[in-house]
Amino acid sequence: MKKPVAIASDHAGFALKEELKKFLLGRGEEILDVGPDNQDSTDYPDYGSRVAEKVSSGSTDRGVLICGTGIGMAIVANKYPNVRAALVLNETMARAAKEHNDANILCLPARLINAEEAKKLLEVWLEAKFEAGRHARRVEKISGVESAILGGPLRSVDPDTADAIRKETEREEYTLEMIASENFVSEAVLEALGNVMTNKYAEGYPGKRYYGGCEAVDIVERLAQERAKQLFGADFVNVQPHAGAQANMAVYFAALEPGDTILGMNLSHGGHLTHGSPVNFSGRLYKVVPYGVRKEDHRIDMDEVRSLARQSRPKLIVVGASAYPRAIDFKPFREIADEVGAKVMADIAHPAGLVAVGLHPTPIPYCEYVTTTTHKTLRGPRGGMIMGKAEFEKTLNSRVFPGTQGGPLMHVIAAKAVAFKEALQPDFKDYQKQIIANAQAMARGLMDRGYDLISGGTDTHLLLVDLSRTGLTGKDAEEALGKAGITVNKNTIPFETRSPMIASGIRIGTPAATTRGMKEKEMELIADFIDRALKNRSDETTLKKVRDQVKDLVIGFPLYRRRLARP
Repeated sequence: MKKPVAIASDHAGFALKEELKKFLLGRGEEILDVGPDNQDSTDYPDYGSRVAEKVSSGSTDRGVLICGTGIGMAIVANKYPNVRAALVLNETMARAAKEHNDANILCLPARLINAEEAKKLLEVWLEAKFEAGRHARRVEKISGVESAILGGPLRSVDPDTADAIRKETEREEYTLEMIASENFVSEAVLEALGNVMTNKYAEGYPGKRYYGGCEAVDIVERLAQERAKQLFGADFVNVQPHAGAQANMAVYFAALEPGDTILGMNLSHGGHLTHGSPVNFSGRLYKVVPYGVRKEDHRIDMDEVRSLARQSRPKLIVVGASAYPRAIDFKPFREIADEVGAKVMADIAHPAGLVAVGLHPTPIPYCEYVTTTTHKTLRGPRGGMIMGKAEFEKTLNSRVFPGTQGGPLMHVIAAKAVAFKEALQPDFKDYQKQIIANAQAMARGLMDRGYDLISGGTDTHLLLVDLSRTGLTGKDAEEALGKAGITVNKNTIPFETRSPMIASGIRIGTPAATTRGMKEKEMELIADFIDRALKNRSDETTLKKVRDQVKDLVIGFPLYRRRLARP
């Protein structure tokens, strides 16, 4: 079955594009016009990339691009892997482009040829066949050059791992990432992650290392520390934890002894494994008293927190959540802790980016310890961080190293420093505002379609959908949406009756889609995709159609403007 011919132009090529569309339809070809839809001034890379993306990804195998001279479109298209775009001016060139070069995109100069000439060139190119033979060897060498540039040594050393990375690259580029705890780092952060600092052991802290040769890594660790302190207004920062869970572990080891009591949020009410789940070290080493949300509105029940604190006299109160869609006020927890003689740890792994720009209450004035991950809304590399009051710095540092970790991952810390610098820029607040606006638009879109949301909406980057009335489990929904090209995670809901592996809800977040540049209009569209996929979860045809529409949407919001290398 032939795939459609993708076609696009800029303003200079618009009239010719419209003529060629009629010509293609007259030949019985299916066409995919990706714009523009009028002659208003445009930038040719915006439209050239759309056709090139579709050919590069295999959505189609033929494309036509038109601009004033055809040169700009050809340059854009040939930046994409698997694309061989040819600018042609006569029939000989059009025929050779296919027969000798197996060109899969034809570029035409609207200012240099008339409509009849363009139709003839297009006809010649469409009807020509690749001759293979000696030309196949040459085209393969073009692919080899492309692979060498884009793939580097990884493909030659380990093609299996290279293929897995390529598949993940394509999954991220061509599907909708809606998991609340995931985001896309910048290319600058990616570059910092893949650097020679991965070779360096640096046990200890800047200026006090157990290894020599740490002058350069000391620079990046100090940069990360100072930038994080500026972002959050903290007295001190430790950027070495490998993950949020290890940051929490270090705080527990600093504040508690095995058997001490923790008051933490119930996992099924929105808490995290490290807040006292019995399957986690926190639930195995400490006595855990869980608090939760009110049944009537799914907000944290502060009366319950106060009552439980008075009864159990915890040594540490843990504040924070991984599936709680509302802003958390830390001041009441401080007041309760003071009443019972407890310390307070805030885990802001999810809203950290919102906290950094003042769009979510800050825990810094109210808590002895603050932990976070450095990804999620903070949009850095995956890792952890501890902040707190100066009086606890020495103990906390010792609980990270040598208490729970050995050498820090200095390449990751370099990437953290880059991410923190990005977060200090003025546009980072605009980004966080859009995250919230998108989450609220998504919430409205789903509620308008009859879905129940825990707490009735969101103040943050995430929403929790209660599927109890739909007959679906969270597992069902996650699988159906996955087939439709939308990645979410099943999630327990407050007062859950199912196991966590089945669950009654799904958690949806907007940081990653917002990073791509999507706004409220796209959230409404995505809400419709989700609704159609869930209501037609057993209809493979509908799920495929939604997946195709998802792909068309995300191609318009490229994940990386300078395309990522594909191993």
